[in-house]
Amino acid sequence: MFLNGGGMRGGPLHGQLQGAPLCCVARSAPKYRYFSVGDRFPAMYEGGTGSVVGEVYDLPLTVLRDHLVPAEPPELELGVVELEDGAACLATVLRSSFVDSPELTDITEVGDWRAYSASR
Repeated sequence: MFLNGGGMRGGPLHGQLQGAPLCCVARSAPKYRYFSVGDRFPAMYEGGTGSVVGEVYDLPLTVLRDHLVPAEPPELELGVVELEDGAACLATVLRSSFVDSPELTDITEVGDWRAYSASR
C-alpha cells in the first residue's frame, strides 16, 4: 500500500496500519496531480506530470478493510498507482467526482505532504 499523507510514519492515521511493516520510501511515477484537500489531507489524481513522495507498506487486506479504509475521508477511494520504478501499488486516490472541488489546492509542484504541511 502506497501512503502519502496521514498514514505515513508520524502521521495521525499511522496507527491504523496496526504495525504493518514499512517496505520502503518511494515516489510515484510522474503522472499525477497532487492536491491538498482543505489543508486536511492530500489526494493524488492521475492525469498530471507530478511525482508524489510516499511510503510503501506490506499491509494485510484485513487491516486495509477493517482499519485504514474506514478512517479515510469520503473524497478518497481505493485505487492502483504506478510507482517510479514501474511497480503497481494500492493507494487511496481522489474520487473523480471531487476533481472540481473548491477545497482543492494544487500542490503538485511540492509533491510531498510533509513538506507542504511544514510550509503552511
